[in-house]
Order: sequence, then structure tokens, then C-alpha cells
Amino acid sequence: MLELRGVTAGYGHFTALWDVTLRVEAGEAVAVVGPNGSGKTTLMRVISGLVAARTGELVFEGNSLAGRKAHEVVRHGIAHVPEGRRIFPRLSVGDNLRMGAFQPRARQAFAESRARVYDLFPVLRERERQPAGSLSGGEQQMLALGRALMSRPKLILLDEPSMGLAPVLVLRLFELIRRVREEGYTILVVEQNVRQVLKLVDRAYLLEVGRIRMEGRAAALSEQDFVRKAYVGL
Repeated sequence: MLELRGVTAGYGHFTALWDVTLRVEAGEAVAVVGPNGSGKTTLMRVISGLVAARTGELVFEGNSLAGRKAHEVVRHGIAHVPEGRRIFPRLSVGDNLRMGAFQPRARQAFAESRARVYDLFPVLRERERQPAGSLSGGEQQMLALGRALMSRPKLILLDEPSMGLAPVLVLRLFELIRRVREEGYTILVVEQNVRQVLKLVDRAYLLEVGRIRMEGRAAALSEQDFVRKAYVGL
């Protein structure tokens, strides 16, 4: 479904990603893990069209994403849940969801999509008229994910979804992401919480200093001594 081949990208004179190659197949959940500053967020921004790749290829369902603007990437079926959630705090929960359905195809199925989001996250239905900024951190993350689902995506990009959440909420969040995956969505997630995310995904890539250092099945990767000691805390 998604394939990156030899992608290099950065900001100004700074290079954040070096020759990155990865793939995500339809129906998979794939993680990119690694320490702060490894280039995980830059990777997501490249895929979603917020940062241009300097070299390499990005292909989604056989179509090149090179040079595509962010709104064009969404139109292709990729939804990005950014680091820090980036909801609209003064708008109501309902209006935040409406903002996620701005593409014509998504607008036509707005009622159906909203019902699906409320079934997945019932608390959002209860808070529909409440300002989004008054939600708890966990509820805001649900809203950010729900807003992404409103675009009727084929691929969901999750950038550090557990950041800033209390440990008990982290466990709940990953359970919610598991439920979303069971709905049939394809997911690419970047996450520092390696222990939890490797329980969720099929495959994972280890990104360090902008380069892919290791890749493999999640279960096998979690058993690697290097990963266990450096990232899982075992």
C-alpha cells in the first residue's frame, strides 16, 4: 500500500532522515520506534506532505506522492494524527469532527462516519457540544483520532499518540487503537513507548539518528537483546 524507497529529508541545512526505506501493506499495523530526535516525526511529515523529500520515492497504492501538498495526500486516503493532537480547542467536539470531513467524498458520508466514530469512542458523543479544549488529555487524543477517521482514510498515521498521557491512560489508548485496527484500518504509528506498541503491531522498524537500523516482525524485534535493553527496559 505505502512504500518509501531511499527517502532523505530535513529542514534547511539539517538532514533528519537518511536513505529511509520502508513499506506498509494493506491491513497491517506497522510501528517506527526509536529515541527522541531520531527522525520519527519528520518521517510522518514527509509521508503526509508537510515536509518535502529531498531524494527517494514515496508511493501509495501505485501513485507517487512526490511533490504532493498535504490536502492532496489526504485526498489520496492518508490521515495524519499529529504529535500533540492539534485539535481546535475553541471549537466543539462535533465541529472538530466536522473539520475532519472537509474532503467532498468524506462530506457525503459525514453522518455515517460520525456514527462510526461515536460507536468507537462513546465519550465523544457525550461531549459533542463541549469545547474540545476542555477535554482531558486522553479524550483529546480520542478526538484527534476520531477526526482522522472522519476523512474515511485508507491509511492512518499516528505520531506519538501516548505523549503526555498518564500511564493508566496510555494502556487505555493502545486498547482503543487496537479497536480501530480491528475495524480494518491500516496503521503506521511512531511511538517512544516501545513496550506497548510492539504488542499492537505486526512489524516494526527501529529508527536511530535518521537511519533504519533494524526491522522485522514485532514479536521477534521485541526479543532482540539490543532492543530489550535500550528501549523496552528489560
